[in-house]
Amino acid sequence: MPYTAKLAKQNISFIVNEGESILDAAIRQGHNLPYGCRNGECGSCIAEVISGSFFYDGENPEYIKQKTLGIRKALLCQAKMSSDIEINANLLETEITLKQLPCRVKSTEKLNDTVIRLILELPKNERLEFLPGQYVDFILPGGKKRSFSLANSPHQDQILEFHIRYYDGGIFSEYAFNELKNNAPLRIEGPLGQFTLHNSDRPIIMIAGGTGFAPIKSIVEYTLKINDPRSIHFYWGARLKPDLYLNEIASQWAEKYPHITYTPVLSEIDNLENWSGRTGYVHEAVIEDYSDLSDHDVYACGPPPMIDAIVSAFPEHHLREGSLFSDSFEFAKE
Repeated sequence: MPYTAKLAKQNISFIVNEGESILDAAIRQGHNLPYGCRNGECGSCIAEVISGSFFYDGENPEYIKQKTLGIRKALLCQAKMSSDIEINANLLETEITLKQLPCRVKSTEKLNDTVIRLILELPKNERLEFLPGQYVDFILPGGKKRSFSLANSPHQDQILEFHIRYYDGGIFSEYAFNELKNNAPLRIEGPLGQFTLHNSDRPIIMIAGGTGFAPIKSIVEYTLKINDPRSIHFYWGARLKPDLYLNEIASQWAEKYPHITYTPVLSEIDNLENWSGRTGYVHEAVIEDYSDLSDHDVYACGPPPMIDAIVSAFPEHHLREGSLFSDSFEFAKE
């Protein structure tokens, strides 16, 4: 049977079907609740439960296990209702509509041994309106979904760019690397996610790990399109030099635009690479350059260990609450 979920702060109610997560129901009905990985690992969708009961399928989500939270906190991406419920949660203000759209593969390009650039083309009469930094779900046979960030600016809304990393056993990445051909039909749903540019007069520090470069690229290109005057210092962390798979684009930003600085950081050095740049962990490079982060906004996107390190370390260097915007690239488990 369906239940009713109420957002106490906004006095908004919506219907949640049996077996449907609270987050999925909210998004389906146009209520943009906070969320990130949608796998129960990042904690972005945590909300206070004022009244009512809920449950998780199987074991508690990973975030709940790690944080040992009380029963009156729920991860909305995994929580399912067993009664009507009232919760405290914020809403992202946006009028963009969630869509399912058909598309075709326009091109694929191998950027290094583990990353390809995938370009999709929407039908001539369709556009995907989105915010810079957001992502879409690829809808796979059987209804499974895999999430990938848009790498292009929103002003390019008919040709869409994605950076796909290969994972052994990844049901979409293996298909994309080994079988996907030009003109192949795909279906996407979006836009999704709340990692996007926020209004502020503070200078920006952007941090990418691996293919976290994709949403950073979308945001930077958008700031250039709208002539945003804020200074940007972009750090890209990778293991080896080939992992900076579009290094020339970031370098060109810094060369062409005086308000953009680019610092690549490698955590492992191959003697054959002839690397003279920064080394170590990317979050430590930021701290070396900015011991006091109180006057900056930080945008970080990449693997969970990088995001966890930033969340842990940056407040000690005076990063203000509410000035960190992050997207943790959790690998989707079967």
